[in-house]
Amino acid sequence: QVQFVESGGGLVQPGGSLRLSCAASTSMYYMGWYRQAPGKLRELIVRKFRGGSTFYKDAVKGRFTISTDNAKNTAALQMDNLKPEDTAVYYCNGQDFETEKEYWGQGTQVTVSS
Repeated sequence: QVQFVESGGGLVQPGGSLRLSCAASTSMYYMGWYRQAPGKLRELIVRKFRGGSTFYKDAVKGRFTISTDNAKNTAALQMDNLKPEDTAVYYCNGQDFETEKEYWGQGTQVTVSS
């Protein structure tokens, strides 16, 4: 059974930084993060493909940076200059390279508040 675990998150003041991590037990075609704020739909904010192509939602461009290690099947999301509107539950997401099955992390709360 594939393991897919995320960690990180927490409370930070506006302008601060947080780092999220995600680890899979098998090779992924892509890894990234969605987020869901209260009363809103879950939205894709960043995705990086195994070959290196990367997508960032406009709202996080220039502030969030994804890094991946294909050999270790891990991903990290460095979030800088955080804003109150970044407050949400963040979900790591990935697609199995072999089976094309999609996996989700358990979700982690990010709260940006003074």
